[in-house]
Order: sequence, then C-alpha cells, then structure tokens
Amino acid sequence: MSDTNTPNPNEEDARLHDSVPVTGMYKDWFLDYASYVILERAVPAIEDGLKPVQRRILHAMKEMDDGRFNKVANIIGQSMQYHPHGDASIGDAIVNLGQKDLLIETQGNWGDIRTGDGAAASRYIEARLSKFALEVVFNPQTTEWQLSYDGRKREPITLPVKFPLLLAQGVEGIAVGLSTKILPHNFVELIQGSIAILNGERTNILPDFPTGGLADFSEYNEGLRGGKVKVRARIEEEDNKTLLIKDIPFGTTTNSLIDSIIKANDKGKIKIKKVVDNTAKDVEIQVQLAPGQSPDMTIDALYAFTDCEVSISPNACVIIEDRPVFLSVNDILAYNTNQTKQLLKRELEIRKAELMEKLLFSSLEKIFIENRIYRDIEECETWDAVIETIDRGLDPFKPDFYREITTEDIIRLTEIKIKRISKFDAFKADELMRKLQEELKEVNYNLKHLTAYAIKYYENLLTKYGKGRERKTEIRTFDQIEATVVAANNAKLYVNRADGFVGFGLKKDEFVCDCSDLDDIIVFRRDGVCVVTKIQEKGFVGKDIIHVAVFRKGDERMVYNLIYLDGGSGRAMVKRFQVLAVTRDREYDLTKGGKGSKVLYMTANANGEAEIVTVYLTQGAKAKIKVFDFDFSSIEIKGRAAGGNILTKYPVRKIQLKMQGVSTLGGLDIYYDSSVGRLNTDQRGKKIGNFLGDDRILVFYKSGEYELTTFELTNRYESADVLLIEKFNPEGVISCIYYDGASKTYFVKRFLIETTTINKKFSVVSDHRQSYLKVVSTAKQPQVKVQLQKGKEREEVEYDLDMLIDVKGWKAIGNKLSSHPILDIQLISSVAESEEEEETASSETEDSASSSEENTTTEGFDVGSTVEFKVKKDDEEQLGLF
Repeated sequence: MSDTNTPNPNEEDARLHDSVPVTGMYKDWFLDYASYVILERAVPAIEDGLKPVQRRILHAMKEMDDGRFNKVANIIGQSMQYHPHGDASIGDAIVNLGQKDLLIETQGNWGDIRTGDGAAASRYIEARLSKFALEVVFNPQTTEWQLSYDGRKREPITLPVKFPLLLAQGVEGIAVGLSTKILPHNFVELIQGSIAILNGERTNILPDFPTGGLADFSEYNEGLRGGKVKVRARIEEEDNKTLLIKDIPFGTTTNSLIDSIIKANDKGKIKIKKVVDNTAKDVEIQVQLAPGQSPDMTIDALYAFTDCEVSISPNACVIIEDRPVFLSVNDILAYNTNQTKQLLKRELEIRKAELMEKLLFSSLEKIFIENRIYRDIEECETWDAVIETIDRGLDPFKPDFYREITTEDIIRLTEIKIKRISKFDAFKADELMRKLQEELKEVNYNLKHLTAYAIKYYENLLTKYGKGRERKTEIRTFDQIEATVVAANNAKLYVNRADGFVGFGLKKDEFVCDCSDLDDIIVFRRDGVCVVTKIQEKGFVGKDIIHVAVFRKGDERMVYNLIYLDGGSGRAMVKRFQVLAVTRDREYDLTKGGKGSKVLYMTANANGEAEIVTVYLTQGAKAKIKVFDFDFSSIEIKGRAAGGNILTKYPVRKIQLKMQGVSTLGGLDIYYDSSVGRLNTDQRGKKIGNFLGDDRILVFYKSGEYELTTFELTNRYESADVLLIEKFNPEGVISCIYYDGASKTYFVKRFLIETTTINKKFSVVSDHRQSYLKVVSTAKQPQVKVQLQKGKEREEVEYDLDMLIDVKGWKAIGNKLSSHPILDIQLISSVAESEEEEETASSETEDSASSSEENTTTEGFDVGSTVEFKVKKDDEEQLGLF
C-alpha cells in the first residue's frame, strides 16, 4: 500500500506553476495603487478640470439645488453617496472650492486664504451653486454617466463644462511618482484667450493670483515642467521708518510671511524694530525699521531673505483618455475652447431635434383635429383598429414630414383630451409653429456658423460674469537681488595680521569693519599673494597680512595701487589693477612670482584714486638722486596678472604717501530701467547722466511730490509713479502743470529746487487729495500742446511755459493755465531745445573721436615691458616710470 501522506509530484508541480512570487504581487499591487491615485484622486481630467471628489461634490449639490443655501454638513452627506473616502476629505474639498469664489456661493465663516485662517465647522457654514456654475457646468443631456462605487446611483464621468475651469481655478496634486501644479489664471483673460483661439490666433495666457502681488513670468514656459514664476509682495514705503506690505505672494499667508520676517531679523539678515499685522478687509503688514536702516535696502532684503518673494514651479499635468499627459496652459486652453465649441454644437443639435419633434407633433395635432380624424375612430371596436384608422387618415400628409410616423406618434394623438380638441384654435397653432420654425431656423444658422456662435457665447459670459474679475496680479520684470549686497551687517570682521587669521570670531584682535555673514573677504599678504575666501568664525589665510576687506565681485571702481620688489631681478615694480572675478580660496600671485618678491607699498582705492608717493632709495644705492616722487596717475589700470612697470632698479629703503589722489576713472554713467524701477550701470534703459560723488538724482512723482536721492544702485523708483527722473542741476528751472483738486483747475508754475535734504519728499501741488502733477520739465524753453473746450468747439493751443509765468518759489500756487475747460495736455519739445541737443550730441561725438585718437597714439607699452630712452648714464636712477 502507498503512503497517503506522500505528496503527488504532479499536483506539486501544478501548484508551483500557478503560484505568484511575492515580489510580483507587490509590483502588481503597487502599479494598481499608483494608477488609482493618479486617475481617481490627485490629477484632474482635462474635460472639466475637476478631481473626482470635486466632481462628485458639484453633482451632489446639483441634485440638492433648489435655489436656497444648504448646510455644508448636508452636502458632505449627499456627496458620500458617490465618494467613498470619508467626510474629512469631502469637507476640505468643499472649502477649497468655496474659497475660489467661482462655482460655489458661500455663507458663514469660510476662512481666509490670505491669513491662513480655517473655515468654521461644516454644520455652521452653508453653500449653494453659483449662477455661473449652473450655466456652464451642468447639462444632463450632454453628460456621460457611470454607476457609483456601490452601484446604487449614477454619477458623471466628467461634467460638460463650457469654460476653461481648470485654468481659472488652478489645481495642485501629488500622486505616486507624479505631481501636477497648474496655477490659477484670470477669468477675463481666459475668455479673451478663448475668443482669440476661435479667431485663429495664438494665445499666451499668464497666471493671476487671488492674493494679488507682483509676478515675473519671464520664465513661465507656458506652465510646463522646468518653468518658474517669481512672485513678490507689494511693499510700499509709508515713510523713512515704516514699510507697508499690501499684497502677499501666492501660496503664503500673513502669518507665515510675518514668521519669515521675524526669522530673518533673528538671523541678522535684516534689521527691523517691530512687525504689526493690521490685516482686516485688505492685507496690511506694517514693518517698522530699526534706526539708520535704508527703506530701499530693507525692501530688497525682505525680497532676498523672507517669503516676500517666493518662486513657484508649475507642472501642468492632466488626465486625457485615462492617461496623465503634460501640456502647456495654452494647449489646455485650446483643448477646452474646442471642447466648448463641440458641446455647444451638441446642445444645438439636441435643441434642433427637440424643435423638429415639436413641429412634427404640432403638425400631426393640427391635421388630426382640423381633418376630424378623431371622429373616424368612433366606430372602431378594437385598439388596433383605432391605430390603423388614424394612420390611414394621416396617409395623405405623410410625405411632408421629415421622418416616418410611428405607432408612438399615433398613440400620443389618442391621448389628446376632448377639451383641448373642442377649444383648438388654428391661428394659435399656426403662431406656435411659426415661432418653432423661427427658432429652428436660428438653430440651423448657428450650426452653420458655429465659431461665431461660440464667440458670442463667450462674450455673453464676459458680460454677465466678468465684472469684478479684473487682473489682481501685476505683471513685472524683476531685477536680480544680490543677497550679499542687501544683507544687513550682522557680523564684525577682525584680523590677526602676524599669524594670518581672519574672521568674525577674533574679537580680541584688530577690528576691520562691519560685514555680513554672507560676505566674501579679500586678503593681500606681504609676499604679494591675493586670496578671496568666505567669511567664517576663524580662518587661516597666510601670515603677514597687509590688507583685508569685504570683497565685491565685479566692482570696477575699486583699484589697487601696488609697488613690489621683484625677487628675480631686484627691481621695484609698480602697477595699478582691479580684482573683478576670482575663484574662491585660490591664491593669486600679484608679483612676477620670483623667490623673495614682496610688497613695498599698497593702497585700495574705492573710486580709482591715484596718489603721489615719495620713494627713498638706500644710502648705498649708486643712484645720484636717492629721493624722488612718483604719481600713480601716470600709469594705466591693467589686469590682476600684469607684471607692472619698472619704478627703479635700485634698492628701495621706504615709500611714503606724499599727496592723496583724485579719481582717474571719471564719472559713473547711470541708467534708469523703468521695467524694474532700478538704477544700473549696464546701459539698460534711459541714461540719466554721468555722476561723481556729490551728484544727486531729481525725481518727480505723479502725486506732485519730488525728492533728491543719491545714485546708489540699491535705490528703488516705482516706474508707475515716476513722472520725471534725471540728474539734478541746482541751477535748472522746473516748469510744471498740476491739477488742483479743490478748484478743478490746471495751474502752471516755474521754480528752482531750494531744498537739499536727501530722500525726503516735498509736494509742489496743493494739499487736496485729488491734486496731481500733470506735466513737469527741466527744459529751458518747455512747450505744451493744450486741447481746450470753447463752447461746442475744440481748439488746440500751444503755450511756451517760460512765457506764461516767471520763476517763483517752489511753494507758490502758480497761475491758471486757461479759463476754458482743458481736455488734454501734452508736453512737446521746443525747436531751440532740439537744436541745442543736436549740437551737444555733435560735440560729444567729436570729443569721443578726439579722445579715441589720443588713446590710440598715447598707449604706452605691454604688461611687464620697458621703454628705452636716450639718457645720460648719471640720470638712470631718475627714470621714474622705468
């Protein structure tokens, strides 16, 4: 007998063949889970722009809709029939939809996206569908349906939305190995973009955030992966000691923004005294500055070190035919626009079919009554006989109908009540059919001209719902803020010259300057080596330090004057150079590199100054003249690696400063870039002028105020507010025309700038809140073209402002420009002014050419070379430059 416990080899092989490895099971389960999360939870469908939970909420609200508000708790309960993931997720999704203020009208405390405050409990707040949602989101006739998760109800696969809802609301979702982030766009601009697409034009829509603020979309990349949007808070300068934050960046709250400001202050990046949150109806965060802090620098620092500027990376991903697809926002808009057009076509076709059916039955009814067919069925004894009799009575008219008459049509005729037959009015029947035919004609026309019909549909949406939905976010181009430039000085730099240590932790050693913990420092050693390194608590840079300072990359104004002993030849060499860009922690030799080379004299000059020094030779030198002067302005500024020129071939005992020098770099050309409201030296925007140390900038604002400022590149001038910005000429006469809000009249005045206070605004218009500056000019003979209303006639008059009024004080009221109503004022340039500008330009061109020629003929010699002159042997020690 065989052992019954012994396994059958065949059965064992079959069982092993059917088994699945654990790794395979995990792989399948993971893929199923990932697909479910992507398709059913995180990523929206392109058709309606909704995630499943949002779609089910809107469907449940439509079922409940009776025009009145419903408790959100009730809406959650209704939605749970379709969404099997609990009430918490549904409640959060409803609040999110309600805060977007598009599809849902809210009542109660729904929280605030600006402050981060949450909504009240669902039993305390109410909601209902907006009129906009009822018009564009729902249509049972064009909706595709599916069974709910338990099979008891049906729910929409997608809603037939006739609007780019996905782009209007924006969406963010994180799935398994996939995420989506589509930024919200402006309601009005989306409709205008859809109309443009229907007209065959290409669109370029840009986001618009409900929190407002400023945004730079230069790297938006149409919302695709790899793009970037910079968003800034709107910061205003209330006075020299207070800043006001009016709008906050999208994705932040007033609380998180204040926390980031306090954190930056604690780290020493900015210096403020207090932050006060005055947010109520509108956002207002008051930032009180610490004493001595520049408002402009602090604004830049807020952008650099706090959430006043954030960077958002869009990633437009949508579900198309059950697959995630990456599309640009412009492609999504084109898809939604075409979908809307097709939905409108389906609605027209459905309406056409309904009208034709109504016309058909109205005609049948009229024939049935007027031809008294109903009397023919009085003698019929069976139901089939009744149907046959009516059908036979309709035979003469059947060719006129657009389709065959069915049994169902005849049954409907038998259902007409005798009361309706007795009161039948042929005229009213004809009138009804005429209206139906007119409507059918209109529907057919719209089907033939579908594009024009879709455009009209969008225009109607814009008219009905566009008011109050204008753009909130201002489109700007941002300048690059260097963190090291705007960081507050939160550290002190010390140096131990002998031992070669620098840092902010050497508090017992020599103090150098205040600095930031973000700064780089530059060090020069006695052996002629230069090194740039990151500031730290204590860092070794080499012994015998002769100069240490904060390093500013690319600073072309900083010039170093150097005399060194060349160890190879024994000569004293002289050079002037700049250090513009270096590799951090790399040592650069400023000498020729010979053994024994060392620095004899060195100065760092922030504005390219060139001093005069006295050189003393040793007593044993063979030179006849052992003391002579050298002027650094006699040599050119060259690169860091230049060997320099020979100062003397004899041994040098000491070098002393004889006379402080002046700048050899000339003035600084300053430009104003109105796109970012900043000054620059990169030739971007309008040239303001060439500036030296004490020069000032004159700025006039539309509000009627002016101020004098320095030409620091960190200054900020809001281009939307600036009426005039130029180099200040103390002797220049200001001519201006301003509107007086009290008298509703334009006044003209001419005056000199008599104030000297820097960064303080002075008003040249009346104190009325509606007063403003219309025209301002510093031209010698300014002219304006004025459009006057004389009775029923309009007349243009040109005025020479210098002839209208004499120069008076800046506080003077001025004279009335005209006794007639003024429609428009435009500043025009005078002929004399134009001629003078041409002469100036011509003169500058000649000077430039002359300067170019001089430069060409007076260039000396290459780096490290010498120039030979015929001199007596006894005078060799006085070669000066050689």
